[in-house]
Amino acid sequence: MPDEFEWIYRGVTEVFPDQTDPDQTNGNDPQHNLRARLQTSDRPLRIKLGIDPTGAEIHLGHSIPVRKLRAFQDAGHTAVLIIGDFTARIGDPTGKSEVRKQLTEAEVKANAQTYLEQVRPILDFDTPGRLEIRYNSEWLTDLDLGQILELFATMTVGQMLAKEGFAERYEKGTPVFLHEFFYPLMQGYDSVAVKADVELGGTDQKFNIAVGRDLQRHFGLAPQFGLLLPLLLGTDGAQKMSKSLGNYVGLQEDPLTMYSKLEKVPDQRVAQYFELLTRLPLADLPENPRDRQKALALEITRQCHGDAAAQQAQQDAINLVQGGGEAEAVPEFSLAAVNFPATAFYLLGATPLCSSSSDARRQINGGAVKLEGDRIADPNLTFETPAELVGKVLQVGKKKFVRLVD
Repeated sequence: MPDEFEWIYRGVTEVFPDQTDPDQTNGNDPQHNLRARLQTSDRPLRIKLGIDPTGAEIHLGHSIPVRKLRAFQDAGHTAVLIIGDFTARIGDPTGKSEVRKQLTEAEVKANAQTYLEQVRPILDFDTPGRLEIRYNSEWLTDLDLGQILELFATMTVGQMLAKEGFAERYEKGTPVFLHEFFYPLMQGYDSVAVKADVELGGTDQKFNIAVGRDLQRHFGLAPQFGLLLPLLLGTDGAQKMSKSLGNYVGLQEDPLTMYSKLEKVPDQRVAQYFELLTRLPLADLPENPRDRQKALALEITRQCHGDAAAQQAQQDAINLVQGGGEAEAVPEFSLAAVNFPATAFYLLGATPLCSSSSDARRQINGGAVKLEGDRIADPNLTFETPAELVGKVLQVGKKKFVRLVD
């Protein structure tokens, strides 16, 4: 059986500070070496992860640090999950080419509730002492002007402009607003407030985590370790997973959609998905690339929906691709949103299968659209009433489909 360190360090890009060479000064000092700290601490370490609820849906890329948080829980440590209800109203400017839209308090509150529902299957919510859920409005709302100025005084403008995105925007003449400078300080102050021993984040969070270390020193606390994780590439295998790019897999996707998306992850990226999203031994993965893709799709769908739903999703996907019958778990689309009589391209454009009526025309003309397994060749094919369509499966390509319902 792998030990706790394998799960904690699996897939990790960087731990800092990390003086592991015995010849280095402080090489085995628990203040400078996380493994030594984990082995010698006389109490559970406090492992911090902050999540800003800037949207309603979490995707697999967002789940990677949450899964790592669970690995620390399983090793007996305390997960401190910070819901950034205050910071979300500003939004993390990391890597952004322009200022982020500020959210309302109501939007943030609604998103925060959905986030907790989505991470519940991953984290241990039940074992006493293993999880703290905190909201950073608890301490950030109460900061007075003097305290805010104290935070600002810990950093220079030059240091802030070294942050990813700020320098590029400044050089291009794109506005950088002062409230954006405050974001790293607020995230860093979160580490002070919860007395974090370790902070988890993607590789793009190193600057913010380092700010947290500096602020902890400023307030007389031992500085936290930073543990950085890769940014998951999307299902296209090329760009970071992102809802805006359409290459994401949401944790709340229905089983069939989830399975179908994961089954088409490029083979050269499958190992990364297994490493970051599962605990399966990488040496035991199937040799055949197609079998690896299917195994990945089945495992992740099982994690999110259970064994029975995952097995059904796999069979449904086979049926749809091979024409072997109708799937029981195909996502549904209500025809109530369609005005009849309706042309094929208008109908298709109204569904999530295409981005627009123009896209629908292109898909039909390209031979990619089927209704109940029969190819639709004419974009202007007209359906007079919903009764002609209810219960039928509309499909675009091999992986996208909906069942039409009243």
